[in-house]
Amino acid sequence: MSDAVKTVPLKGVRGMIADGMVKSLHTAAQLTHHGSADATALLAEKDRLAGQGVKASVEDLLMLATIRAVKANPDANGRVEGREIKLSQAVDLSVAIALPGNLLVAPAIFRAGEMDVSQLRAARQDLAARAKTNKLSVTEMTGGTFSISNLGLTRVEHFTPIINAPQICILGIGRMVDKLVRGADGGIDLRPHVGLSLTFDHRALDGAPAGDLLTSICDEIEGMGK
Repeated sequence: MSDAVKTVPLKGVRGMIADGMVKSLHTAAQLTHHGSADATALLAEKDRLAGQGVKASVEDLLMLATIRAVKANPDANGRVEGREIKLSQAVDLSVAIALPGNLLVAPAIFRAGEMDVSQLRAARQDLAARAKTNKLSVTEMTGGTFSISNLGLTRVEHFTPIINAPQICILGIGRMVDKLVRGADGGIDLRPHVGLSLTFDHRALDGAPAGDLLTSICDEIEGMGK
């Protein structure tokens, strides 16, 4: 007697997600850089804001740090369409949102580069709420210039996110872990670090500038609040 097998057809939204992932891997020259950033300053900024009555999660602050770094590295902000690289002055940040039923969407926060952390938080929460009720627009679903995917609440420290085609880059955020580092006095300190994984389309961005972008993201995280 064989074990029962549950068959889940790849159709509907799940099928669209599957097709999009395969198309992305087949059409983009994808490469991933991995790194980590000391999150001490970021956590301190979160506490400082809370003391002022401003709600901001770790994810909200990581979004803010990423946007600042992307603005400083504009060659990563855009899309590859056909044989053209189309760079955008505005940072329209696509945020991956997991939905019930093993579904995933990544709607965009338009003009995220002009928002403070409170506005980013409100926009992210609005997208998440409307995603659950199927009220996202086609423009929101397809119009981003840079993506972010957060697995920080899992045991995953680093991963290889698939580009949200036709965008140039996607940043994957892993869990926070404590690491031993040398302190200013020469001793050893234990500090929280967040894992970061930047997947980029090598057709549009070479390894060195992609490394510069990941370094800039780390610098923004480590310099948060200064």
